[in-house]
Amino acid sequence: MEKDKILSKLSKHLFWDVNRDTLDIDNNKSTIIKQVLEYGLIEDWALIYNYYGIAQIAKVAVCFRELDKKALSFVSFISKIPIEKFRCYNYQQSIPQHWNF
Repeated sequence: MEKDKILSKLSKHLFWDVNRDTLDIDNNKSTIIKQVLEYGLIEDWALIYNYYGIAQIAKVAVCFRELDKKALSFVSFISKIPIEKFRCYNYQQSIPQHWNF
């Protein structure tokens, strides 16, 4: 599938804050992957999975400073990378949480 067609098939709500015409599927892959992991539909996941592959998605996701807990668990499980290897997991562990009364 062509690069332009992949971007046009991704859900419109994923890139509400950026101009879709300026996105490049190779240069902006971290933005695209993060948005799809956190807010995408299963069809969006299938598109990036077919284009990037799980190894490339996991390689990019390991470097994210923040990632939703469900998305983190999903990528960790699919890629078979321990959750402790992800930067966002270690970053969250270093921030003390407020007590929940």
